[in-house]
Amino acid sequence: MIQAGFGNTAGRRKTATRILSLALAVCVVTVFAGTALAVPPGKTLEWPTPAGKVIFDGKAHADKGLKCGDCHTKIFRMKQGSDKITMGDINKGRFCGECHNGEKAFKAGDAANCGRCHKK
Repeated sequence: MIQAGFGNTAGRRKTATRILSLALAVCVVTVFAGTALAVPPGKTLEWPTPAGKVIFDGKAHADKGLKCGDCHTKIFRMKQGSDKITMGDINKGRFCGECHNGEKAFKAGDAANCGRCHKK
């Protein structure tokens, strides 16, 4: 009778271990699925604008110590093209202007800095 109790406990442990393993696998897949939308190393994102295409280099930002989560989803949505960014917004401290305000990073609104983002 005692052995039956141990067998039942062992079965519960085995089931609990399987559930925990499955939950961990789901968490890992969820984390890596989110990074699938990120800019891969060595790649850039580009947007056409009247002032020349804007080029975003995730590596340049990572080299400054930033992580994807610092901006996504606090400032930007994850999917490219889902935020409609204008210089007016940036100059008001929105989107890129949250950091590129002349205090944390170069001021995007200064004419001398246009070429840092816009490429003809």
